[in-house]
Amino acid sequence: MTKTIPFRNCDGCPIRHRAICATCDSSEFVQLEAMKYYRSYSAGQTIKWAGDRMEFVASIVAGTATIQHLVEDGRKQTVGLLLPSDFIGRPGRETALYDVTAITDVTLCCFRRGEFEKLVESTPHIAQRMLAMALDELDAARDWMFLLGRKTARERIASFLLLIQRRTVSIEGLAAPQPAPILLPLTRDAMSDYLGLTLETVTRQFSKLKADGIIEYASKREVFIPDLAALRDVAGEVTGY
Repeated sequence: MTKTIPFRNCDGCPIRHRAICATCDSSEFVQLEAMKYYRSYSAGQTIKWAGDRMEFVASIVAGTATIQHLVEDGRKQTVGLLLPSDFIGRPGRETALYDVTAITDVTLCCFRRGEFEKLVESTPHIAQRMLAMALDELDAARDWMFLLGRKTARERIASFLLLIQRRTVSIEGLAAPQPAPILLPLTRDAMSDYLGLTLETVTRQFSKLKADGIIEYASKREVFIPDLAALRDVAGEVTGY
């Protein structure tokens, strides 16, 4: 699918300071510019099927995607969310291990895999950036294992809201007199799959959080968080960040 990209160079990229290229110098950006291209996907479109050959690696510039694992009897489990600045693919890995599906309209900044692998091998601080992002992903996976294994339904919903808030609201937005709403990238049904809950439980817990004044609705998919500290308390966090 072809869409108009509002920027064409790295200087105007909205994820410039958070993505895999965050530590690149000017000469490395020249190399990245030479090997990159953009791809856009509509909500519901598959970006990669498990087993597909990985012709490219990519950073998500805009939108949200899910990582799903398919079991033999046809069931699917959502095992991860990909948000702006997250990376798709692994240097040295030729095929995709999971299905990657656009949940909203998604724009990718893609790099041809072979050329990107050579750049990583010759540029230590890009390799270090990849390692740091991989370790962050590992920490997030461990946190999610704890959430699914030990947290209550109410705590899971609160933790999910904090995850989205932290990844989508800017520092300027947090400092503003009125908190900015966050757009929920998942439907209630997709959220129930991701959180290991029933649809009825997800709907009920959102209603309780609203009744308790923890969240407010700006629209069906937009949520205000009037008091982040209160939401962290509901999520069972010892400290916020």
